Amino acid sequence: MKSGSNLERVFLSGQFACTAEIGPPKSTSSRSISRHAAALKDYADALNLTDNQTAIVRLSSIAASVHVMKAGAEPVIQMTCRDRNRIALQSDLLGAYSLGVRNLLCLTGDHQSFGNHPTSKNVFDLDSVQLIRAVQQLRDGKVFVSGDKCKYEPRMFIGAAANPFGDPFAYRVVRLAKKVAAGADFIQTQAIFDVERFKRYMDMVRDMGLHEKTYIMAGIVPVKSATALRRNAEVPGMAVPDELVKRMAGVPKEKQKEEGVRIAVELIQQVREIEGVKGVHIMAIAWEDIVPELVDRAGLFPRPQLAKEDGDTSG
Repeated sequence: MKSGSNLERVFLSGQFACTAEIGPPKSTSSRSISRHAAALKDYADALNLTDNQTAIVRLSSIAASVHVMKAGAEPVIQMTCRDRNRIALQSDLLGAYSLGVRNLLCLTGDHQSFGNHPTSKNVFDLDSVQLIRAVQQLRDGKVFVSGDKCKYEPRMFIGAAANPFGDPFAYRVVRLAKKVAAGADFIQTQAIFDVERFKRYMDMVRDMGLHEKTYIMAGIVPVKSATALRRNAEVPGMAVPDELVKRMAGVPKEKQKEEGVRIAVELIQQVREIEGVKGVHIMAIAWEDIVPELVDRAGLFPRPQLAKEDGDTSG
């Protein structure tokens, strides 16, 4: 499949991929997006744009992707099922592709009770697996969910999320298998702090042969303090080893930010050695400026510069 995606070309070339994340602002201003995109474009193969993360209203990921492309970077738009029915999801997909977007991450989305509009009505007409299948059918079969034909199909590089740490643990790989079967070309995992547990997850992934059917990217979240690390440990479905928390807490507060960088670099280097892991996705939440240093110190810079091949589509 040739989508015209730089991220896809990196995977196909056998290079270890690296993506980063930008959270759109809670306003109409594009300044922060443009600034971050310009600073990160040489350090990431593509930049994720979240879709009203934590159910809080923000600039749309599709609009944000235009600013990213203007800055010379490649976007990955996130699309959640919480706020749109299948008509709106497919319409936004067509619109995003027409603007030049070639990467899509399909998500169910945080429940609105987590955000600042808890009484708003959710939609969840489709879940993430059904959305992946809908996009795959539209791309490869040129057919909408309704069965109607699409003359000019959106050839998206399709992504999905995976949580290696939720309970029941064995079901995590079953859930991943469903997304791969639905058509997920690449996977971004939840933040990895517990490498040993993640290794056990990847053992199950390889046992099912899923590492040969999709590109798996390990999620990396750099933290600035022991307090921030403890908060991550309290998030349902996250796994943070006690020794990691103790390590951060044992460092003076003024040096904890540097320790957080050191830990993130170590995590990148450790997951890179795990068979089946094809890249990392760095989620430097409200700390995007640290990404270049992480990428450089982890030995992932410079990023590959790959020319488009015949068959690639353009914007």
